[in-house]
Amino acid sequence: MAHPSQLGFQDAASPVMEELLHFHDHALMIVFLISTLVLYIIIAMVSTKLTNKYILDSQEIEIVWTVLPAVILILIALPSLRILYLMDEINDPHLTIKAMGHQWYWSYEYTDYENLGFDSYMIPTQDLNPGQFRLLEADHRMVIPMESPVRVLVSAEDVLHSWAVPSLGVKMDAVPGRLNQTAFIASRPGVFYGQCSEICGANHSFMPIVVESVPLEHFENWSSLMLEDA
Repeated sequence: MAHPSQLGFQDAASPVMEELLHFHDHALMIVFLISTLVLYIIIAMVSTKLTNKYILDSQEIEIVWTVLPAVILILIALPSLRILYLMDEINDPHLTIKAMGHQWYWSYEYTDYENLGFDSYMIPTQDLNPGQFRLLEADHRMVIPMESPVRVLVSAEDVLHSWAVPSLGVKMDAVPGRLNQTAFIASRPGVFYGQCSEICGANHSFMPIVVESVPLEHFENWSSLMLEDA
């Protein structure tokens, strides 16, 4: 999860997020090189008293600085489009979960099971246990099996919400009357935190998302216990 004074992204916990981090570094390096070149040219133009009539009016240079930006844009656009299609790909999910946004909490329904669903509320500060995170902990976590494709159906019951978990590379708007879907694969076990990313009202910042990735055997034990309690 994020920590104070962090400048970069959270550590990737899914293949898509790893691709997004690689693309971010790729684009940032291009921006850095362009910025360095432009800064050098500005300093050179301001500081020198020399002029060259072949540079002041040169057809070749104009061709270069027209073609070069087009090539750079292609180098950025192609990997960007690839990741865009990867994020939209949903191949044979092993588990489908419906996440419903309310004012101001989330409810989850495991649609592959007959009666497995629960509401997820933020734990108040005074009820937190040592080591738990303020404003990020929920009383019920969305438990998923590790290394399995998971599809999440996202909607809302009242106003616009947004289901977002940065370390998984997932962000999907929850729109009343509309069912959106997204998918991800948690590549390692752990607990991943997110929050509603749409300004949905007074308690907008108090509806956290907690996704717990566990081995398949542990997930089966958890689902059996939840069904028994239901």
